[in-house]
Amino acid sequence: MGIAFAFVLGIANFFAQRVVLDSGHPLLASLSPDRYRLARAGSLALEFALLVAVMLASREGPDAWLAVYALYTLGNASAAWLIRRGL
Repeated sequence: MGIAFAFVLGIANFFAQRVVLDSGHPLLASLSPDRYRLARAGSLALEFALLVAVMLASREGPDAWLAVYALYTLGNASAAWLIRRGL
């Protein structure tokens, strides 16, 4: 059950990342195409590594890892919402 919950949270994190990358934020728009591709690939790799780590940790032990990852997801979603709104 914990692995499935982590997977759903991971989907939400990847969606939030997509929203930010497609937002047209001035900081992202100021990057050269090569740096943008590198930043995009790096952030996807980091997000995937976090997801795998939480899924492995939740398989082995307590649900504290899931609680921390849920808070991380909430922070990502909040930041993506603020960036999307232009705040």
